[in-house]
Amino acid sequence: MKIRFLGAAGQVTGSRYLLETAGMKVLVDCGLYQERPYLARNWEPFPVPPDEIDVMLLTHAHLDHSGYIPRLVKEGFSRRILATGPSIELAEIVLLDTAHIQEEDAAFKLKRHKREGRIGPHPEIPLYTVEDARRSFAAFESVAYLQPVRLNDGLTVRFHDAGHILGSSMLSLEVRENGRPCRVIFSGDIGQWNHPLVHDPSVFDSADFVVMESTYGDRTHDDPAGIEVMLERIINETVGLGGNVLIPVFALERAQELLFYLGNLIRAGRVPRLPVFLDSPMATEVTKVFAHYPAYLDPEAVRALQSGRQPFDFPGLKVITSIEESKAVNNVKRPCVIMAGSGMCTGGRIKHHLSLNIQRPESTVLFVGYQAAGTLGRQILEKRPEVRINGQILRTKARIAQIQGFSGHADRDDLLRWLETFRTAPRRLFLTHGEEEASLRLAAFLANEKRWQVTVPRYKEIFDL
Repeated sequence: MKIRFLGAAGQVTGSRYLLETAGMKVLVDCGLYQERPYLARNWEPFPVPPDEIDVMLLTHAHLDHSGYIPRLVKEGFSRRILATGPSIELAEIVLLDTAHIQEEDAAFKLKRHKREGRIGPHPEIPLYTVEDARRSFAAFESVAYLQPVRLNDGLTVRFHDAGHILGSSMLSLEVRENGRPCRVIFSGDIGQWNHPLVHDPSVFDSADFVVMESTYGDRTHDDPAGIEVMLERIINETVGLGGNVLIPVFALERAQELLFYLGNLIRAGRVPRLPVFLDSPMATEVTKVFAHYPAYLDPEAVRALQSGRQPFDFPGLKVITSIEESKAVNNVKRPCVIMAGSGMCTGGRIKHHLSLNIQRPESTVLFVGYQAAGTLGRQILEKRPEVRINGQILRTKARIAQIQGFSGHADRDDLLRWLETFRTAPRRLFLTHGEEEASLRLAAFLANEKRWQVTVPRYKEIFDL
């Protein structure tokens, strides 16, 4: 049995793991790289011939876990992609939106380069098109949580609720090689406990090998009980200055969670009934999916639905669909809240709103999710004096704020809580999906305090298990 780390190894995005066992090649996740230093990997040939992969297991629909699927299919992958029902529905939305953005961005860059007189030998092309994305959907196959799926005589997989986003999963694979049983667990992205929309993360008591995310392996989040208080303070301070609150949002979960908290604050009169714009067509589509899967929701969200109160709707909310409506937001003269994608400011409509507000000292840019190294969001969060947005160099004069409690990822304490449910140490724990420094710090702590064998793999590294 071998495992190859083809992504999210020493960095956060691009989750791709290849497990070779029981006569099969199993790809766990197929994500895009989003950190600037690694973007070129999206264009490189896949490290393993796609037609040799026997099955793909998708933990959830976030872009850094699912975003490469159309490209892999285009390059020759033609087998099953197993995921939960919500993950499939969400992944289709995400992949279509991503393909559309790539087509738009390629056309925009080509137009700009022509205007600037710097057309090179290779025209701007998208990584994959909308049609490529649609073709990949035929491979999806829905599985339920805890349902044993027999992949062959020696390999069975079960999906478990990860508590990260709607339909997100951890994977437990029961392997039998040479008559010997072995259990391998992939954590996917581990959620936080006591979040208002999805269930708590699943836990396990034993495994031989564990691949665990470590995005926040070296830090803790804000107290979740203080999220509404911080959001209330930031909005009221910005409104007092006469500015706008810009929130780069991830369309999956973060947008819905923000709507949930904003609705609570506005209905309680803790913030003014100001205009709130959800300028993300994808987030709008995602919000509709939540209503399809009440069994996957946290009891708090279910109670709101049963009471007749829509948890994602409130007075003053305006859902933006067209480009024209998005541009019209610029004409609003009173303070407002603008939520737009993408969550790391790497594309989408948030860049347009940033270009109009980043130089306004009275406005606030509020981050509610992880900002990968090298992304525009990370540059703004680090308060770089100047940033490049849509080809323009702009000064960072707006107030910059962050609420970490919104993150869908477990923090260091939650990761340790998850690991402590194992009655005995795994034979080896692999830490992935984290910046190298964060992963190494967590690895050192676990090695010293728990005496576990912990490895932070490098890109393309292969381990014989």
